[in-house]
Amino acid sequence: MDWLLLISAGLMEIVGVIGIKRVAKNNNWTNNLILIGGFIISFQLLVRAMETIPLATAYAVWTGIGAVGAAIVGMIFFKESKSWLRIGSILGIIFAVVGLKLVS
Repeated sequence: MDWLLLISAGLMEIVGVIGIKRVAKNNNWTNNLILIGGFIISFQLLVRAMETIPLATAYAVWTGIGAVGAAIVGMIFFKESKSWLRIGSILGIIFAVVGLKLVS
């Protein structure tokens, strides 16, 4: 159950990051609500997950999901670079996060 909370926390971090991008383009109530709401929910889920998942593992997985998710969202929706080096780096983060899950 705690791993599901941690994955959900990472997904909500992606929502918060989308909110940051939207606020940068158009600072309005809706975009600020996406930003603040995404991060508040993300932090609350992370706190719950860390009740049983070790700190280093939980934090690394949470930031890994957020970083990979933000990069993919940026490439798909905001026309950011899709270079092979960037994609390879994203795969490296995924392998590292999976490795942490396997050893914890």
